[in-house]
This record gives sequence, C-alpha cells and structure tokens, in this order.
Amino acid sequence: MVDVQHDPATRAEIRAFVRENHPDVGGDPEAFAVGLARLRARLPDDARDDDPRFDDPRFWAPIVVEVRPRGVRGLLHRARCRWRRHHAPPRVR
Repeated sequence: MVDVQHDPATRAEIRAFVRENHPDVGGDPEAFAVGLARLRARLPDDARDDDPRFDDPRFWAPIVVEVRPRGVRGLLHRARCRWRRHHAPPRVR
C-alpha cells in the first residue's frame, strides 16, 4: 500500500488546491480552510492515530505573527534597542 502522505497523485491534488485557493494569492480564507479540512479528512483514520504530528501539544497554540518595522524606521528601532541594552544597569550585582 502506498502511504497517503507520499502518494504522488494526492500530493499533486493538494498542491494544486493550495496554489489556486491560498489566501496569499487572493483566495477566500474560509474556502481554503474548508478545502484543506476536506483533503485532510481523506487521510485514513489509522494514519491520523499513528502520526505524532496530530498529537504533539507543541503545535496546539495559536500562531502569533510579530510585525517588525522595516526600512529607516526599523533601523532606528534596532539602534535604540541596542543603545538601551548597552546603557542599561547590569543584570548581575
């Protein structure tokens, strides 16, 4: 039996779906989530039960994106942070 994760036809179908419907390329986020859930549901139940990726608690947390300033503003921000660290009182007495 061919593993579902490595089946070339399944992989090609998933990649084509992502290319067409990913929100970064203008797709609808709700439709993308529904379609991805549909494709994940095609995995056999025993593959989901045995796969440690589905049970790892490290990945249960929400994804947080930190936006850092870029350009001149970002350069000034990094310079100020470095100056504050350099001129801060010592952490060890």
